[in-house]
Amino acid sequence: MNTTQDLKSFQPTKALLCLGAAALFWLLSALNKPGYTLNVEYPIRFVYNDSLYVPTSPLPRNVRVNVSSDGWGLLRHSWLPFRVEPVNYVVKQPLQTSVINTASLAATLTEHVKKLHVNYIVADTLDIHFDRRLTKTIRLVADSLHINMVPPYVVSSVINLTPRTIQVEGPAKLVRGLPDTVIVKIPRKRISDNYDEELPLNQLRHPLLRTSTDRVAVSFEVGELLSTPANSEKAKK
Repeated sequence: MNTTQDLKSFQPTKALLCLGAAALFWLLSALNKPGYTLNVEYPIRFVYNDSLYVPTSPLPRNVRVNVSSDGWGLLRHSWLPFRVEPVNYVVKQPLQTSVINTASLAATLTEHVKKLHVNYIVADTLDIHFDRRLTKTIRLVADSLHINMVPPYVVSSVINLTPRTIQVEGPAKLVRGLPDTVIVKIPRKRISDNYDEELPLNQLRHPLLRTSTDRVAVSFEVGELLSTPANSEKAKK
């Protein structure tokens, strides 16, 4: 019997190499075959006149697309998504547009992606909404009636605000609802010396609004209110 010689002639390294080569050959052959499909996230850039219109809800940065190709094409796309340039989606009439036209987007993607066949757009969130861009000037006024002073100290000068007006920009429906004047409250308690601080304008904070500034500088002088001789005599009586 040649059992010992057969065991000695068996070489595991060569067997593994043959098995690996066969698996690699099968993989390469499989990747060359067409007909693979995959849902991929594709970056999108919305093109519209942003000097006239503003989105009232966040625009999607990606759309889910069902594509087909050979194995190599899908492999390259799934491993290297950062190399894909965003596709431009033109919004011609923003005020009349409420959803993404999937047929138009698919046609644009077909021109943009040469090596992949675009089958359809997967309907996730395709709603888009716009409004006219509007700018409004709002006056800032100090709340002089509710400044907390330490008696007998009083405000002895004009209350200075810098700036005195701010510009607010955003969707027309939202901007039209803003007040013409914003009252700036002085938060410090028991003031007894000259005041000079920057205060936040929290009243106008909104994710859809942009303001020319989000802070206002407030300053004024403080003096001691001295009693007159006549008032002193009345106080003694």
